[in-house]
Amino acid sequence: MFDTLAKILNVKELRNKLAITFLLLVVFRLGSFIPTPGVNVQAITEYVNNAQGAMGAVLSMADMFTGGALSSMAIFGLGIMPYITASIIFQLLTAIVPSLSRIAHEGVTGRKKINQYVRVSTVALCLIQAGMLAWGLSGSGSDGGYAFVADGVSRWEFFIYVLVSLTVGTMFLMWLGEQIDEFGIGNGISLLIMAGILSRIPKAIAKLAAGVDPTNPGSDITIGKIVVILAFFVAMTLAVVMITLGTRRVPIMQAKAIRGRKTYGGQRQFLPLKVNQANVIPIIFAQAIMQVVAGFAGMILGNFAVFFSPGSFMYTVFYVLLILFFCYFYTAIQFNPNEMADNLKQGGMFIPGIRPGKRTAEHLEKIMNRVALAGGVFLSLIAVVPQFVSQSMGVDYDISGLLGGTGLLIVVGVALDVVQRVESYLLMRNYEGFGIAGGRVRGRRN
Repeated sequence: MFDTLAKILNVKELRNKLAITFLLLVVFRLGSFIPTPGVNVQAITEYVNNAQGAMGAVLSMADMFTGGALSSMAIFGLGIMPYITASIIFQLLTAIVPSLSRIAHEGVTGRKKINQYVRVSTVALCLIQAGMLAWGLSGSGSDGGYAFVADGVSRWEFFIYVLVSLTVGTMFLMWLGEQIDEFGIGNGISLLIMAGILSRIPKAIAKLAAGVDPTNPGSDITIGKIVVILAFFVAMTLAVVMITLGTRRVPIMQAKAIRGRKTYGGQRQFLPLKVNQANVIPIIFAQAIMQVVAGFAGMILGNFAVFFSPGSFMYTVFYVLLILFFCYFYTAIQFNPNEMADNLKQGGMFIPGIRPGKRTAEHLEKIMNRVALAGGVFLSLIAVVPQFVSQSMGVDYDISGLLGGTGLLIVVGVALDVVQRVESYLLMRNYEGFGIAGGRVRGRRN
């Protein structure tokens, strides 16, 4: 390991990129502690930490992605999620709306136009979310004893402060991510999210340590529970790594061509299809919908709302079904079997035993449906493990949340991406990779 680190530091370009990335991430973390003007930070923090039910789940998830900036009502309180939401929306619209699809296929110019649309949409989403948050917090001046507006600040001043500060904060984070893309290493937006998630680990460890009482066998957290939690964490991390890198390899052949006395082509290759094609998007969409459902159930169903509260059987069932649905939906948008079959045909390649054209498209679609099912089942398992551990072992969700869910998928995915990019720099300089005996980091093949 130390030898690999020495090789990394020996490459000047890679060393500079890592230093720039680290400094920009430090700027991101510093901004998470700058409070928004006119806000009673202590009241906001107590309210977010004590929130229960659907609202507690929403605030806990939002606070995780912002690295605690929401609970302290910092200028980065909205985080980078408005930009992520706008990107996902336009990614889906590009596959559905013909005019956007034509723009996306215009090459670099088209991608710049789509990115501009995403930026404008991000500003609109920030104004909406920040405005709703500011209006809700300033509506009555207090909520259950929490006075959110600082002394000497009027309601309209509070509204303007929060609206402008949170919107500008998100736009600055968007710019920060673009700087990491250009001058650093890795995907800037993903690294910002990962940094926010990892910043919650000290809080979870502190809660874990606070719950341990060796002199009291009946304490909330025992040594046995800690061992089980650590075992779960290692197992889930390994599973996420395997499924993130896992691919279904479809064998393809290149048609032979005889020119004079030489024969060209006829080589056997493989078409890799990712097992987790949709990545973390199905979990994000499912969580958003279920949180809205839980909120409406609390307002409409009264005492029956407990059946749709986070952790209940009905909530878990609908949650898993939504993950499976969005996994198939997003995979169907991203994976076009007809286009892939045409590309194979034009390149003079075919799947052994399958006729080129329509039959190849049907075969690829059949394979991808099975792969999507495996990916959806895995995502469902990852999503419900923290909830299961929290209820069965009686530990705080901040602790069990490290064992799976959206956070673990994002952290592992981004870490693997950074490792592969660093490895590519090392291989270009004739250095060995990260693997054992110089082997490269590779995906699991099925």
